[in-house]
Amino acid sequence: MPGRVYLDWNATAPLRPEARAAMIAAMDAVGNPSSVHAEGRAARALVEKARAQIAAALGAEGAEIVFTSGASEAAALACSGRWLQGSEIEHDAVAAWLDPCLRPDGDGRVVPRLPAQSALQLANSETGVIQEIPEGLAVCDMTQGFGKLPVAFNWLGCQMGLVSAHKIGGPKGIGALVMRRGCDIEAQIRGGGQELGRRAGTENVIGIAGFGAAAEAAAADLEAGKWAEIAQLRSILENLIAERANKTIFVGKDVPRLPNTLCLATPGWKGETQVMQMDLAGFAVSAGSACSSGKLRPSRVLTAMGLGDEVASSAIRVSMGPGTTEEDVRRFAESWLAAETKFRARTG
Repeated sequence: MPGRVYLDWNATAPLRPEARAAMIAAMDAVGNPSSVHAEGRAARALVEKARAQIAAALGAEGAEIVFTSGASEAAALACSGRWLQGSEIEHDAVAAWLDPCLRPDGDGRVVPRLPAQSALQLANSETGVIQEIPEGLAVCDMTQGFGKLPVAFNWLGCQMGLVSAHKIGGPKGIGALVMRRGCDIEAQIRGGGQELGRRAGTENVIGIAGFGAAAEAAAADLEAGKWAEIAQLRSILENLIAERANKTIFVGKDVPRLPNTLCLATPGWKGETQVMQMDLAGFAVSAGSACSSGKLRPSRVLTAMGLGDEVASSAIRVSMGPGTTEEDVRRFAESWLAAETKFRARTG
């Protein structure tokens, strides 16, 4: 009997074996990274190795990397005490700090009027739509694009970037704020002088080691063309569904998207219902961002793009990764199309 198929990589990616191995090895580092004795220096070496690995994978050589508990904390560190413009398509962790005065167009693209006072994501977790990042942007949420797109922090021209380990196959609960040298931020967690006084608290050495190893492995996958192969799988799935489900809308299909992300909406067929049906059939997909799932209301990302409630509430997101196969995609398409046929038969 076929096993379950995981198609929710944008919510969290399975732990990479390289990250697992690095974390297990780091468990034997008994020292505190702030201690000056040999054991402390050994722990510090793990932290700094990971910092270098992440900087290389991000194309952020020369920038400063501040380890946090995840991208949400990195967003708070970057945005707190600032007035920043943004839009409703931003992730909740960033949107919470913004003046939502910017409006996306029908394809989900946003043009900041004041880049130095704005935040803009590199790519949307629900639709996969990729943004054009203006020079001098204050804050860029790179979480979904990191490891999937051939971009670099140093190319983007933004002042600060946010990343999270578990989106690239690292452990949950660790992320980072990436900053151009000279950026001024106010510490949110105060106490010791860790992370140059920007984020107090003993470093999560195990999580940081896993993050570094995952970043290095993710960069290797990108360099090897793995995400181009995943884009082909996304096209196969999109074509299979489009051929037989002519009422289904593919969100963002006319603009650049993440290579792994397919957002599809079938008006009248609730996204939550589709997720449950697919779960029972052995497939893990989502009805939007994992952080906003279960709220039983239309996606604010899709409504901000001008889609009506009926369409916005019927959307699901299928997101693939390096472990996804063509067989997985074809099996999902057949199961989803069978469910869609039954929905049509019930509703006429």
